[in-house]
Amino acid sequence: MVGADPSTWQVVTARQPTATELADAALAVRVVARVGSNAIVLVRDGAAVGIGAGQQNRRDAGRIACDKADGRAAGGVYASDAFFPFADGLDGAVEAGAGLVVQPGGSVRDEEVIARADAEGLAMVFTGERHFRH
Repeated sequence: MVGADPSTWQVVTARQPTATELADAALAVRVVARVGSNAIVLVRDGAAVGIGAGQQNRRDAGRIACDKADGRAAGGVYASDAFFPFADGLDGAVEAGAGLVVQPGGSVRDEEVIARADAEGLAMVFTGERHFRH
């Protein structure tokens, strides 16, 4: 799985991810790749603490993941199996208090999503690999 290797990722935000965030992100990508789409996975301290899967849209998947995390995702990673088509897809990352968002990139609105991440103080990386599964 190419996208699970942090050395191949592209940081697209002003804020750089920390080493701890990158380690958690590698796990998050491996988990989100195996969850039914639309999927969001929250990881913190080497554990998946929230998973939202099989939803009609990424925002709902993010809300479910946040509910499941129940406050344990603060400072963690918010990973998506596919790109965010709109900036509001980051609502869950903000709600969870995540520090890093991981996604493949490739939306026509990537610049809007990156601008939202920057405005919220989030780091964001593009993996270049989509894991969308139905």
